[in-house]
Amino acid sequence: MKSEVLIIGAGLTGLLLAYKLKEQNISFKIIEARSRIGGRIHTVLTDDETPIEMGATWIGIQHQELLKVLEELKLPVFEQFIKGIALFESQSTAPPQHIHLPPNQQPSYRIQGGTIALINTLASSLTKEELILNEKATSISYIKNQFQIDTINHNYYAHKVVSTLPPKLLVNTIQFNPSLPKNTIKIANNTHIWMGDSIKFGIAYKRPFWKENKYSGTVFSNVGPITELYDHSNHKNTKYALKGFLQNEMYLETKKNRKSKVMHQLQKFFGDAALEYSQYKEEIWRKDPNTFKDSKHFIFPHQNNGHPIYQKGFFDNTLFIAGTETATQFGGYMEGAVKSAQSIYQKLKE
Repeated sequence: MKSEVLIIGAGLTGLLLAYKLKEQNISFKIIEARSRIGGRIHTVLTDDETPIEMGATWIGIQHQELLKVLEELKLPVFEQFIKGIALFESQSTAPPQHIHLPPNQQPSYRIQGGTIALINTLASSLTKEELILNEKATSISYIKNQFQIDTINHNYYAHKVVSTLPPKLLVNTIQFNPSLPKNTIKIANNTHIWMGDSIKFGIAYKRPFWKENKYSGTVFSNVGPITELYDHSNHKNTKYALKGFLQNEMYLETKKNRKSKVMHQLQKFFGDAALEYSQYKEEIWRKDPNTFKDSKHFIFPHQNNGHPIYQKGFFDNTLFIAGTETATQFGGYMEGAVKSAQSIYQKLKE
């Protein structure tokens, strides 16, 4: 199976790049290891179809390139709800403080229908020959000005290759022949993986009891296990949920224990109404082998994101390392993923 460009990874960078290549009639294939598209954009639906974001969620007004893409695709956004009382839990021995937040001067926004709407729209024009799921790349060989990309199931051939995997994952899960430069491997192994150590959870409710009691749903806690919490109702305000983050070390607990501790903390914040939920969802990103690769040493958030080494091509400018971690601006955000796709697209046209 041969194409001009082979893209590894069907997340935002890979799908936006494919969208742009298709507009120019440049042949490509995207291979994706998972059985779904989106990568670290992952909107799950509860049984009553309440959308809950387990991955990338918010957009700021500073994310101009992403906003332009959404406008082009005719995907509207709506403002994150923060009206009402916010809670701050500074210590376990004291009740949470009630804080009246001022109107948000720089509001965050969410995509109507969930962030997955962006992914689905970008993928909607791709054929099954162009977008192939359940294809995990295992090796990349550069022979006679052509790449052979092996997966568990097939061999692919392309003149140019773009990896959108987190760099650390790329250099530890795909065998290169010839090898990548040693310094590139060293930098990649010390590049922070966006979302990699996050635990996200969401709880759906039949009614927005927090709004009814003049709470915004916004919580910040130094105690845990919940560290941040936000209203996660849909744009029509017909589906209701709370969504937030758990302390990173909570991955060591069982799901049953995590859920129990979350509900106990929510009851402490909001009373017994918090226990009347319809469904609990969570995502431990470090347990996803297609996202996370553990380190023996600490890597700072955004460490080496946008490093100069990612701005050049390899193997005579025919292999490119892309994705939000490689963006020179907004690394680790959806905006970074968009900027990376735009940058690689220009390089592929040269």
